[in-house]
Amino acid sequence: MHVLVVGSGAREHALLLALRRDPEVDALTVAPGNAGTAALADQYELDVTSGEAVIALARRIGADLVVIGPEVPLVLGVADAVRAAGIACFGPTRDAARIEGSKSFAKDVMTAAGVRTAGSEIVDNPARLDAALDRFGPAGGEPAWVVKDDGLAAGKGVVVTADRDAARAHAASLLEAGHPVLLESFLDGPEVSLFCVVDGETVVPLLPAQDFKRVGDGDSGPNTGGMGAYTPLPWLPDEMTSRIVDEVVKPVAAELVNRGCPFSGLLYAGLAITSSGPAVVEFNCRFGDPETQAVLALLESPLGQLLRATATGELAGQPPLQWRDGAAVTVVVAAENYPGRPRVGDVIHGAEPGSEHGGSVLHAGTARRDDGAVVSSGGRVLSVVGVGADLAAARDAAYRRIESIRLPGSHFRTDIGLAAAEGRISL
Repeated sequence: MHVLVVGSGAREHALLLALRRDPEVDALTVAPGNAGTAALADQYELDVTSGEAVIALARRIGADLVVIGPEVPLVLGVADAVRAAGIACFGPTRDAARIEGSKSFAKDVMTAAGVRTAGSEIVDNPARLDAALDRFGPAGGEPAWVVKDDGLAAGKGVVVTADRDAARAHAASLLEAGHPVLLESFLDGPEVSLFCVVDGETVVPLLPAQDFKRVGDGDSGPNTGGMGAYTPLPWLPDEMTSRIVDEVVKPVAAELVNRGCPFSGLLYAGLAITSSGPAVVEFNCRFGDPETQAVLALLESPLGQLLRATATGELAGQPPLQWRDGAAVTVVVAAENYPGRPRVGDVIHGAEPGSEHGGSVLHAGTARRDDGAVVSSGGRVLSVVGVGADLAAARDAAYRRIESIRLPGSHFRTDIGLAAAEGRISL
């Protein structure tokens, strides 16, 4: 099987590593890729938002399966075009991808499916903003305002704050840019990311993970695309994963089937485990970053066969997934000034993709200069993944590997998975 992976981040690097372990995958291509993925697969430049370009490349290389990593091409309907060309594709249709592309659509689906989520209100007129803010946040009895961009925002369109002026400023900036604003009630409890491979009404969960959105230790600073993640969650009972599948993912998958837009691909449920049970914070229509880097590090089942079965409507016939014992931790190394406009073009030392001290380096915002040097080219530059017998050992492996990396001005969180490793998270 020849697999074409579309995308350029650490998520795609992790997908390639896992696909390479599948005995049925005999050729890998990535487009556009980065400086790290070039060591694993043939690499081509590609406009990932163009269905015609993806189809042309898939035909040129003889791909049997196309795996679309990022959300933007999915929301734009690239998977529809690839399937219409007769090529197997892992990724939902444009209509199904609205579960991420439109938060108002996702709320409507959850309401119809009877899925617990935060109370919400869409504001599309600045004149209605102040009255709506009064119905949420501290003024409305909640501990904080939750203000979201209704569309795609790469994980950075959310502000959670007890400061009304900050909440209003963020909402006003979104409205000024022509983006509807979603106000939500605040959900208490620890957060969980659960990836599920979905084929219509067939749902196969992967290991639950927890990610870290804020830029600084102790969940300080602004939201980012994700600064780290770990899996599994020692504080989450196995029955809670089953409950999330039964109460959240299966009803949503069934509702999408009922609406004539069945989901085929990776459905990511971001949840808060509240005192009343799991409640949805958001849905994504693809593998999440940085959780993918940790979750796939523990997967022993052949990933290529799983993704191909999903793409061809045969997921229900797949054997149960097998997982490696232990834990995995991902720590993101970010460029100076991220999540603002990042400094780029700095030479990176010590970021060879191979393993050292049990930790491996996955590339995201990297490129190779004409002189052969690897340089930073984006905000989240590297994902360092540590694997160990338990969470503490996995953390140790990741942070020891980071010690050998040099990138001027870079920063990372030092507390990824720490609270869980120390037993400070409970339901």
